[in-house]
Amino acid sequence: MEETNTTTQINVLGKTFSSEEERRNYFREELRKKLPELKQMEGFPIGEDEDIINLSDPPYYTACPNPWLNDFIAEWEKDKKQLEKEGKRIADFEVYEPYAADVSEGKNNPIYNAHSYHTKVPHPAIMRYILHYTQPGDIVLDGYAGTGMTGVASNKCANPEEDLKLVIENEFKNQGYLAPKWGKRNSICGDLSVIASFIANVYSSKFDFENFIRTTENIFQEFENEYGWMYKTNHTNGRAGEIEFVVWNEILQCSFCAHEYGFTDLFYDSKSKRINKEANCPNCSSVITKNSSDLVFETYFDDAIKMTLQRPKRKIHKIHYKYSGDRFSKNPDEFDVEIINKIEGLPFPKNAPCFELPDIQMKKVGRVTTTKITHIHHFYLRRAILSIEYFWNKSHLFKDENNQKLYHFMVEQMIWGMSLLNRFRPTGFSQVNQYMSGVFYIASHSSEINPMYLLVGKFKRLVKALRTLSSNKKSQVTYIGDCGELDIKPNSIDYIFTDPPFGENIYYSDLNILIEGWHKILTNANTEAIIDKSKSKTIIDYQRLMQNGFRTYNNALRPGKWMTVEFSNTSAAVWNGIQTAIQNSGFILANVSSLDKKQGTFQAVMSPTAVKQDLVISCCKPSSEFDQKFKQHQNTDVAVWDFVEEHLNHLPIHLVKDNATTGIIERSPKILFDRLIAFYVQKGLPVPIDAGAFQKGLRERFIERDGMFFTNEQVQEYDKKKKENPEFVQLSILVSSEQDGVLWLKNVLTEKSLAYQDIQPLWMQALAGVRKGDLIPELANILEENFLKDEQGKWYVPDTENQADLEKLRTKRLLKQYEAYKKEALTTKKKRIKEVRVEALRAGFKQSYQDKDFKTIITIGDKIPHKLLMEDEVLLQFYDIASSRV
Repeated sequence: MEETNTTTQINVLGKTFSSEEERRNYFREELRKKLPELKQMEGFPIGEDEDIINLSDPPYYTACPNPWLNDFIAEWEKDKKQLEKEGKRIADFEVYEPYAADVSEGKNNPIYNAHSYHTKVPHPAIMRYILHYTQPGDIVLDGYAGTGMTGVASNKCANPEEDLKLVIENEFKNQGYLAPKWGKRNSICGDLSVIASFIANVYSSKFDFENFIRTTENIFQEFENEYGWMYKTNHTNGRAGEIEFVVWNEILQCSFCAHEYGFTDLFYDSKSKRINKEANCPNCSSVITKNSSDLVFETYFDDAIKMTLQRPKRKIHKIHYKYSGDRFSKNPDEFDVEIINKIEGLPFPKNAPCFELPDIQMKKVGRVTTTKITHIHHFYLRRAILSIEYFWNKSHLFKDENNQKLYHFMVEQMIWGMSLLNRFRPTGFSQVNQYMSGVFYIASHSSEINPMYLLVGKFKRLVKALRTLSSNKKSQVTYIGDCGELDIKPNSIDYIFTDPPFGENIYYSDLNILIEGWHKILTNANTEAIIDKSKSKTIIDYQRLMQNGFRTYNNALRPGKWMTVEFSNTSAAVWNGIQTAIQNSGFILANVSSLDKKQGTFQAVMSPTAVKQDLVISCCKPSSEFDQKFKQHQNTDVAVWDFVEEHLNHLPIHLVKDNATTGIIERSPKILFDRLIAFYVQKGLPVPIDAGAFQKGLRERFIERDGMFFTNEQVQEYDKKKKENPEFVQLSILVSSEQDGVLWLKNVLTEKSLAYQDIQPLWMQALAGVRKGDLIPELANILEENFLKDEQGKWYVPDTENQADLEKLRTKRLLKQYEAYKKEALTTKKKRIKEVRVEALRAGFKQSYQDKDFKTIITIGDKIPHKLLMEDEVLLQFYDIASSRV
């Protein structure tokens, strides 16, 4: 990052200032005036006005909704004109294909590792997408920005490392994409989380590094002078050694004889460095386990909240220290006991947070309640919280506010790492940050570390990492707020990359309380898009909240422009919820890839419902031309084919994996029809065509290759590229639903006709885990409804005409079955219909939707297995729309 320069004039949003301090003071006063109105917006954080204003760096960063977003957009639009004059961008830039290539990018990046926030996407991976979908001067939005990796990626497009630049340029060339145009992109990064947006702001700020290094080193020395005695222990020669970490273990009680023992003392094997599952009681020799023993508590007076409480009784297992450059461990001696007693006698630090934990999900897991933690300061031993408070309060020694924030950014690394959450990891190289991610887990033995053991290494790595950034404040605006409430001018954003919350994988606001408590501002979790039992937020609530965010995105994005959604969840129900939210917001879903962060590879997936890895979803906002055409033809069949053509034009044409052409699931007739249904339902219009007529029309108007459909222009490119990679990898299909089964049979029977007895063993091998509650018909029934049999008794794929006739007969059977479910749902006293044929529900829900019988959809939807409803994209689509109509 560039050094701070306060001697030149500063121009911000049409105003001129002589210094950064003058600029901050002016805009802080403006922010103070706007706070009453901003407080009416969802997502406004919980805290005092002055704390919010002081944490802000307006107009670039506000610790609340940012009222200057549209002002920045207006300025950036002016900058675009200048870039066009300079030949650095073009006015009619369009992207027709999604970025669907493999990307290799791991987490071992110094910027990525500069702060240990819960989740991030490596910024070099995001750069590929930004470079594909945008040009210099474009505006990138991320309303679920977390720590601002989208902003980092946008900035890095202006000044990439040479080796990364070369790698990306070669990738684009090999994949047949246009060469990337390097140059700055402007970004808007927002998040509901207080701490996430603070981190994002730090990444976009400028620092005086020499002053930061000098002042920080002075603080380290002052800590040694004032509190260094707390981390001293005697070596064997009586001289002082420097403690690196202390292993504390909980005291348990034998259930047979009531003898007290230390968990680590008894169960830890120092030779194997493993915890034994059982041991013999030192007193009665009975075989005992941790679970069969009772946790011993002690009564103490909590001077922070002036109450007498109980806490687990703990004692030191080992002290690990350095002396004369070597490492040693020892049992505590009399000197060590005196030091601990002296520390316990020190008053609770006056500036440390000590509020009661709210009713959050994290209190119900990880032994928080078991260990009687009720307030935020109970996560710390006295020595640890004294150390954190000492360092936190030294930020005033930095004259520059950016350096103050960078310093807090560094000290935040202590807040989890010095708590009781930091587990003793005997096989680990280091005891730093050994807490379990994503949960407040209090282990039975913890490592209490010396802050110098943590900070000195982090301090050096942090400076080295942030020096590689070349930030420009005017290119990034950051804020705290709810994405669904974002006030941005319609059709003003050029590209969206977003990494939204992952259902119930991570309880962000719960986990952020530890750090945000020190900032004295907490996340307002009312509109946090998660599934959370403690807040009575269901998967339906999650989908609704996500849909609010995606509607904001759709409104802000320019027509014809793209959105990339990075998403991680192992639940098919959550995945379908996110897809439904995207499509209901007006986007066309164009491509799904997967991101393996551990391996650092984006890999094309074979099924749109694959959820084993992080998913990368490419979506496009329909163009203005398409919207106009659709409005003119929406009551005719012409609109159907307008949609299909628009959709096909935004799908990848040719994908290569392992030197072979790979099938593209989005180009299959089944998925195209599902997308058509979703589009019409989202528009509140009846679907004007059935599956049989759709497939017939598809073959008449478009060209089929390898089970996929293309426009006339696209098929030429596909044929050309396939000649270069003639080997074809068919879509690998495992049968876990009736729809999968029909597609699997079509692939098998396309190669050659087969008798039932030949198909049956292959069918049994293909059957995967069928969803609970989903009735898949017998193989014979599926064959009879979807295929034809020749004179030799062999089944084959029907031609277009016969297939349409079969589809009509099949639909009649499905609707008859649906009527049975409808009758059962309306008359039975049972709370649930335990098993259903999903294809019958799909056909029936569509018919009920056409008939505007939304109540029946809701009634049946509420009766069938909830998981089944949430895991089927089409059922969920109809149910969601019906819910808004009833």
